[in-house]
Amino acid sequence: MDRTDRAILKALQADGRITTLELAAKVNLSPTATADRVKRLTREGYIEGYHARLSAEKLDLGLLVFVEVKLDRTTPDVFEHFAIAVRRASEVMECHMVAGGFDYLIKARVSDMNAYRAFLSDSLLSLPGVRETHTYAVMEEVKNTDLLPL
Repeated sequence: MDRTDRAILKALQADGRITTLELAAKVNLSPTATADRVKRLTREGYIEGYHARLSAEKLDLGLLVFVEVKLDRTTPDVFEHFAIAVRRASEVMECHMVAGGFDYLIKARVSDMNAYRAFLSDSLLSLPGVRETHTYAVMEEVKNTDLLPL
């Protein structure tokens, strides 16, 4: 990966809808060479896909919460069952196994606190192996990006 590849990735990350001609102009390559590089970067797994960023507020998903989850046992079967179940929960945007004072950190979006209470009781607390949760409701999103530093 050279400087031009990084420039291509940076431009695509900022605007996934940029045309090949516009991208080529930004990185000072011909459109054919640019298209070839994008194909290679995709084939090699640097580009995993494209998506539209949607407005959570407009879609009535304005409450963002982070939830610490402690499991009752930390065995491979509990981890596996928990992971399978959490993947099915549409409210969960991210779930990370972490080292520290709890086992998982979940990022979820719901419409409001009533919806979160229902999600907590109907989904989170019924996940396999869950012993305890701690919730942090977001009051203000100071920074929200999925752009990688290139």
